[in-house]
Amino acid sequence: MSNEHLSPVYDLEERTFQFAKSVRKWVKKLPLTTSNIEDSKQLIRSSGSAGANYIEANESLSDKDFIFMTKICRKEAKESGYWLRLILKSNDNFAEEEAGKILLQESVELKKIFSSIISKSKH
Repeated sequence: MSNEHLSPVYDLEERTFQFAKSVRKWVKKLPLTTSNIEDSKQLIRSSGSAGANYIEANESLSDKDFIFMTKICRKEAKESGYWLRLILKSNDNFAEEEAGKILLQESVELKKIFSSIISKSKH
């Protein structure tokens, strides 16, 4: 896995895209167990949904709609962190663990960014 997502990306649409893309690359390296397959499906869905909903938020017709859609982005970023944690805790000695921890940190940072956007949008 490359370190492409380590350098700051200030375009949030691009950053969420890179996050989802990195998640997809990472899950391909997981051991093929039933739980990893099922958990990966959830992770792939939530990681992509964070970015897709942010694009939708940027196209919203009202401030209220923008805040609502951004809250969904935050929820999806938080959910991505949950699935990443679960996968990491369920795969001892996984060779790509460090890459997973970087993705987990990115999910936390995205959640914080969305929280900040929501907070600033309410004022």
